[in-house]
Amino acid sequence: MKLYSLLTVLIAFTLLTACSDDDPSLRVRNDLDVKVNVQLKPDAGNTINMNDIAGGSESGFMTVQDGWWTATASVQSSNAEPEARFEVKNNMNYTVVIVNTDPPEMQILSEEQ
Repeated sequence: MKLYSLLTVLIAFTLLTACSDDDPSLRVRNDLDVKVNVQLKPDAGNTINMNDIAGGSESGFMTVQDGWWTATASVQSSNAEPEARFEVKNNMNYTVVIVNTDPPEMQILSEEQ
């Protein structure tokens, strides 16, 4: 009987752990040689501005809400303003990449947490 109770508790714990959703996270990577400013705007909620991201660097991950987001970058010494719209889901990490092309482009990478 004790084994049955222990097994029941273990299965319940496993199911609860496996079904928990982690908030999504997001960061910006700048593959250019110049600074960029990136505006991250969810369909609902507050806009996040990430300014002065140096060339060849990336920000740390920040927790964000799930839903649809629009990212827009302004590139130092350029008229280019790459933009991307993407869906953010729980249990995922997202990287907004400013790609070193002419003109600069934006790419969204995702991976499971």
